[in-house]
Amino acid sequence: MFDPKAEAMSLDERAALQRHRLWGLVDRLLAADGVQGQRLKEAGVAGGSDVTLAQLRDLPFTTKQDLWDNYPFGMLAVPQDQVAAVHGSSGTRGRPTLVAYTKADLDLWAAMCARSLSCAGASPGSIVHNAYGYGLFTGGIGIHQGAVALGATVVPMSGGMTDRQVRMLADLNADILTCTPAYALRLGEAVAEAGVELPALKAGVFGAEPWSEELRTAIEAVLPIKAVDIYGLSEVIGPGVATECLEQDGLHVNEDHFIVEAVGPSTGDPVEDGTPGELVFTTPTKQALPLLRYRTGDIASLTRGECPCGRTLVRMSKVLGRADDMLVVRGVNVYPSEVERVLLGSGLVRPHYQLVVDRRSPSARLLVACEAVAGDPRGDLVHALHETLGLTADVFVLPAGTVPRVEVGKAIRVVTWDDGRPPIPGLG
Repeated sequence: MFDPKAEAMSLDERAALQRHRLWGLVDRLLAADGVQGQRLKEAGVAGGSDVTLAQLRDLPFTTKQDLWDNYPFGMLAVPQDQVAAVHGSSGTRGRPTLVAYTKADLDLWAAMCARSLSCAGASPGSIVHNAYGYGLFTGGIGIHQGAVALGATVVPMSGGMTDRQVRMLADLNADILTCTPAYALRLGEAVAEAGVELPALKAGVFGAEPWSEELRTAIEAVLPIKAVDIYGLSEVIGPGVATECLEQDGLHVNEDHFIVEAVGPSTGDPVEDGTPGELVFTTPTKQALPLLRYRTGDIASLTRGECPCGRTLVRMSKVLGRADDMLVVRGVNVYPSEVERVLLGSGLVRPHYQLVVDRRSPSARLLVACEAVAGDPRGDLVHALHETLGLTADVFVLPAGTVPRVEVGKAIRVVTWDDGRPPIPGLG
């Protein structure tokens, strides 16, 4: 562990720490008198000591819309001259979301990413091959800072230039790989094509997009590693909010800094542990942009209890999907990750696929583009999707290499076909 005292803290001790830090957060939000502070006042909160952990669920939510409405710096809780860096989302949904950091926020972020790397077995002296993108996107720089804080050697490859990535993995004997899971698959293919051995590589830390247990199996089949999941979002801090350890049994949430809840996506009411809900985070130790009950839109469940690794932190499941990513096809609600689970779990297709929502007619169709391991498994896949998910889909088995691979950024798992030519050649 990077910080055993914090990661293996007793539950009572952690609750006392969270309560104390929550009081400080509420006082700072009230003093800043921004949108969150005003909502607290409207809820009758006059100071931090008015709030207990049990009462957190009664306080108002914060949403991405609040960040958009107050873009770019309207929700700062510190003077703007204390802002040391700005990161944010890619804006793939049409609007970027910017997040400010003080120097202390950057130090906190580095420590959280160091914890994440330690979860995967990294230690001082490890060589971390970092193929997350650098820039406004938090992945690359977050992991970079974490590797430095850990005392590891970081190789700042960023994304793309796959042949060069393979060369650096081999030449520098990296033991830890960090990138998106989709790019890990691409690297695995490239390593095999180059006939390269990677005897030093032992673990990979993969995040920035939801991925299934079946995709984990596919990654571990093409790379000599244990693949662990990392979770984060720029609004909360970036990667390092939660990470799997080598037990691969849930992501440890760093709840001394991020208080997590799971609520019903439509109701906002708490759901029981073990039940999927929308993750909600409170960030009691962030300075520049602290958030109270921020609704992430990510769907996962929470589990409590000590892990065999010794950490006592609450664990979250892999993210099932985003509340706004749910596909509705002929009356059936389904997340892309559920389709991935069926496809890859069948053993009939390669770990590359794309879902196409065909909206050229009033009744939308779901087209599944994939590549077969052998033969023509269309009938079996159509049956498996219907039996497992109740989903009627048209499956297209395309020639090897046809489904787009990821070289830079996140995998695009779902595209829409509104008119014109198909987004992937070979779809009918």
